[in-house]
Amino acid sequence: MLQPWPVVHRGDKAHPVPTLQYLLREQGRVVLVDGEFGPRTDAAVRALQHQRNLAEDGVVGPVTWRALITTRRRGDRGEAVRAIQEEFQVRNASGNPSWAPRVDGHFGPITDGAVRAFQHALRAGEPTIVVDGVVNAFLWQALLGGMLIP
Repeated sequence: MLQPWPVVHRGDKAHPVPTLQYLLREQGRVVLVDGEFGPRTDAAVRALQHQRNLAEDGVVGPVTWRALITTRRRGDRGEAVRAIQEEFQVRNASGNPSWAPRVDGHFGPITDGAVRAFQHALRAGEPTIVVDGVVNAFLWQALLGGMLIP
């Protein structure tokens, strides 16, 4: 079953704050990816909410996440790809960062393989999932909602 979008706000630390910060950067916001939802991240969230005519409350819930995400696939580059790679680093329980895609912003074969493996694992509970390597809204929600985190 698909998990709900996480709700994050000022004062939160760690997952999924770095992913949020990468996605804000993808939208042209100037924030440091430090895993802390501080004043600059809060200001960037509120500016995005204002720009998209959303409630300017600084809270990142389902509506704001949907405004932040973009479909990504092999060959893409950028901060949203870094966000995807960050999510796979969170899932990497090995303690060895090389066992997950490097956070380099390039959706190459290693990231594609991780996405397809994740889709394949999700198919066990959601047989309608297509294993195509595309990170769409459904997959973003699965990643951010923490599905299959060990």
